[in-house]
Amino acid sequence: MHIIKKMLINYFKFHQSQNSKAIMNIESLFKFCPLPRAHFIAVIACSFLVLLVALWPSQGRSVIVEIRPTIEPDTNIELFDNNSTLQQISETVSPGDTISTLFERSGAGVTTLYSLLADETIKKPLEKIYPGQEFIFTFNNDSILKKINFNESNTVSYSIDIDNDKKATITRTERVPDIQTKYATATISSSLFLAGAEAGLTDNMIMQVANVFGWDIDFALDIREGDQFSLLYEENYLDGKKLSDGQILAAKFINNGRQYTALRYTDASGHTDYYSPDGKSMRKAFLRTPLDVFRISSSFNPSRMHPVLNRIVAHKGTDYAAPTGTPIKASGDGKVIKAYTSATYGNVVVLQHGESISTLYAHMSKFSKYARVGKRVKQGQIIGYVGTTGRSNGPHLHYEFRVNGVHKNPQTVKLPTAKPLNSEYLADFNAYAENLSGQLEVYDSAYAAGLTNLNEAN
Repeated sequence: MHIIKKMLINYFKFHQSQNSKAIMNIESLFKFCPLPRAHFIAVIACSFLVLLVALWPSQGRSVIVEIRPTIEPDTNIELFDNNSTLQQISETVSPGDTISTLFERSGAGVTTLYSLLADETIKKPLEKIYPGQEFIFTFNNDSILKKINFNESNTVSYSIDIDNDKKATITRTERVPDIQTKYATATISSSLFLAGAEAGLTDNMIMQVANVFGWDIDFALDIREGDQFSLLYEENYLDGKKLSDGQILAAKFINNGRQYTALRYTDASGHTDYYSPDGKSMRKAFLRTPLDVFRISSSFNPSRMHPVLNRIVAHKGTDYAAPTGTPIKASGDGKVIKAYTSATYGNVVVLQHGESISTLYAHMSKFSKYARVGKRVKQGQIIGYVGTTGRSNGPHLHYEFRVNGVHKNPQTVKLPTAKPLNSEYLADFNAYAENLSGQLEVYDSAYAAGLTNLNEAN
């Protein structure tokens, strides 16, 4: 290469000194070559061979050079596809719907549902659906189900999350409502329900009043114009809106000049009941009436004229007229000794309470699941429903109360009382009762003094 370079330099210098144009050709170049022509050609040939050997690929071997640029870590790199989207489909339960119907309608499919139901922690809440309940199904951009949200109630909600391996987990969330204490009072002019409604009480709260005092007062016969009642009770709120009624904390009822006071108390064992201020249970061993809504259509009367037979037939019980289907409650703890159908009494249930007392319930439209011979029932459990089966001229319950086989008037018979408060809790109860009774008295006095916006002041 040095020889060729030297030859070219000499060639161009010569033409420059001659002030002539350089015309490149092999013959003119050789004139300035420092070597004989043969030697020059040999040098060029050897150089070409060396270059050819150097560039010829090696047998069975290749060399690949990979250059990797150095990249500094970037914490802002997103790991998710910016184009991915989530789609939510809302389905509301209609009457007759099943959970399978919802999954099919949303596009989630029953195959996914069956895999979820295999998990018992998911199956139980997922199968408890009711009309009006909303389910929200969330899918990714590949239409794969990722999440299900639904409410069990106003305070309890569930979220089912499904990961990429189709493994599902369920989360339960419960909101605790705010509890507000309210006061109400009313004077009865015609009925307990009308008076309670005028005082701003719901039907549910009025029924609570009737249940608290139902062992001492017959609300069908004993109510008089001018009777009064007042109570402190709770209401549950969520997000500033009323969610539901709570419990009655303290109540006073003046019936025909006689005052009854009931206080709700929970002892150290967790048992809750209503007691009079001296610790006696407001609850009796028997309910005075086995229905919540009724009117007495025929009282206990040994000389009654039968409305169907049109002759004197002793009426050994009390008839309570009520709409067909009205629930009938067991008046006391007992055992079902008879459940049958007769031409006279229609569908009948007889309960045995201890050794000496039995009660009979007749003309029922149908039995409940608890009305099975040999089955034990608790006071207040539903044993049947009002009807007009047998010899009857309208829907009503015929109720009998027997002591040692002798029929007694259910409206006037002296009912055994329930157990009083356990003596070990009396000291705590007395302090509690004094405080709660004092609060009710303060409200009553304030209302009597003309302060009517007591709930707002509270």
